[in-house]
Amino acid sequence: MTGSEGTEPAIVDPRPRLPRAAGDVIVAVLVLMLTFAPSPGDAYQPPAPLTIVLAVVAVVVLPLRRRWPIPVLAGVVVLFAVAAFTGALNPGLALAVAVGMFGVTNRLTRGAGFVATAVTVVVVVGLSLVAVLPDWDPRVIQYGLTTLIGAAIGDATRSRRDYITAITERAERAEQTREAEARRRVSEERLRIARDLHDAVAHQISVISLNAGVASSALASRPERAEEALATIRSAARTVLGEIGDLMDVLRADESADPSAAGTAPQPSLDQLDRLVQGFRDGGLDVTVRTEGDLGAVPGAPSRVAYRVVQEALTNAHKHGAEHRAHVLLTADADALTVVVTNPVDDVVKDAVTLGSRLGLTGLRERVASVRGTVETGPVPGGWRLLAKLPLMSTGAPGHGRGVAAS
Repeated sequence: MTGSEGTEPAIVDPRPRLPRAAGDVIVAVLVLMLTFAPSPGDAYQPPAPLTIVLAVVAVVVLPLRRRWPIPVLAGVVVLFAVAAFTGALNPGLALAVAVGMFGVTNRLTRGAGFVATAVTVVVVVGLSLVAVLPDWDPRVIQYGLTTLIGAAIGDATRSRRDYITAITERAERAEQTREAEARRRVSEERLRIARDLHDAVAHQISVISLNAGVASSALASRPERAEEALATIRSAARTVLGEIGDLMDVLRADESADPSAAGTAPQPSLDQLDRLVQGFRDGGLDVTVRTEGDLGAVPGAPSRVAYRVVQEALTNAHKHGAEHRAHVLLTADADALTVVVTNPVDDVVKDAVTLGSRLGLTGLRERVASVRGTVETGPVPGGWRLLAKLPLMSTGAPGHGRGVAAS
């Protein structure tokens, strides 16, 4: 059985199955053959008309077992009882009861099938005894065993069908899980690219914008200042183009290729903090940095995230802050690295709305969350503060502070 158009084909039963009509024909032929077959050890005698009628009625009723298994089983047992009391009992009706028993255990639950089997076997054996008394006939046991065999085959068929259904559902769930995992990976990759792109260009574009304003205002009155601003713009433009080129190399690189062949540089970390701060100072932002503890002992992932925290905070301070100054505090202890960046603002309430909705901060929170850290942003007396706390995996004691780096 295959799925509908546009869907994956469902798991099918690997064994070929006869059409229902063919199965009913085979059952009818077997019942009639056993009805007309001679009894072992006896001379052949044609079956009585009542025996033929009972066999034909059983053949007509049995195809309905798929829709009404219990009524059909009850019907063939009644036919078996009539034959037992009239002396017309024969193996054909015993087979009809077994087929009816098969329909019950195949269609109903195992508990209901067990009860129906027990009742039917007792009735069949009892009626067989009534038919042969006062003598004994081994066919009494044969009829009971035939009923049990029909019940067992029906239960096995139902169990196998349930197994096929279970593995089909499991395969479908596995396929859905793979699709969900693929969608999750695509979403994560998009977020990573967006964060990397923002980190690569946001700061440099901010520097370019601010220095373009300086150059345009100082072009007539202070041409040397305008020349410095244009030089800064050229440097920032080269930097951002190089970073975008590295990002494109990463996107185009084959996963199996050597990472060094892609032309990508290592992700910046706190080792390059001085260079980052100097770039902001060259762009006109007065940055004061204070460190407490040994930043060199900070592991790679928290160090890289801390670098991005400082970069994003100073970029926002440069774009939205007042007085063109900011303060950076990094505290490393045995458990966590704390990054605090503060800067004055003109209107705390207005800037709280502006800064709190930036996509850069959203990406920053995702980066911090990737190392199980937390970020807090909001207004404080005199300005705006960004606080990030990054847990550290190392348990070594932090070293002494490295002092204050003032502008």
